[in-house]
Amino acid sequence: MTCPSGNGDVRAGIRWSATGPAGGGVDVQALAQQAVERLRLEGPDIGIVPRPDGKGLVGKPVWMWNRPGPARTGPATASASAGSVTVTATARVRNVVWSMGDGAQITCTGSGTPYAAEFGKQMSPDCGHMYTRTSAQAPGGRYAVTATTTWEISWAGAGQTGTLTTTRESATSLAIGELQVLNVP
Repeated sequence: MTCPSGNGDVRAGIRWSATGPAGGGVDVQALAQQAVERLRLEGPDIGIVPRPDGKGLVGKPVWMWNRPGPARTGPATASASAGSVTVTATARVRNVVWSMGDGAQITCTGSGTPYAAEFGKQMSPDCGHMYTRTSAQAPGGRYAVTATTTWEISWAGAGQTGTLTTTRESATSLAIGELQVLNVP
C-alpha cells in the first residue's frame, strides 16, 4: 500500500508492506537468540555439606546451595542489536533440582542457605536431604550428585516479546558412611 505525499505524488509517499522492506528486515527472534547466548548462563556453583572432600553420615543432614552470581543465580541481562533494533533478554532461576544419587530428587525454588557451623545438626530450612543408606554400593563408593538449574528467560525488542526455558547442570559426588556405636559394659 502506498500513501501519497502531501503533494499527491504516490511515488514520493510512504510505503507499507506486511513482509518488511525489500531484502528483508531485522530478524527480531534471531536477535533474541543472540541476546540469550550473551547471557552466558551456567550451572550451579555447588555448595554442599558434607563437603565432597570429606565424608557424611547416614541420618545426618545434607545442606545444598547455589553460590551467588548473575550467571548462576540470576537475574542476568544481555542485549543484542542490529541497526536501530535492540533486543534485551533477562534470565531468572525458576528452581534447582538436585539428584542425590540415591534415587531422591530435591527441588529447591531458591538458592538455598549456605551451611554455617552454628547450625549444627539441624536440617536446612530450604534445600536439604538426609541419606538413609551408605554410598558403599554406589559406583566408586560415592553418590553422584547433580544440580540442574531451570532458567526462565524473557526477551523484548522492536515491539515483540517472548519467553523460553533452558537448563544448566553441575555435578559433584559425596561419600556417605555409617557410624557404629558399641555399648561395652
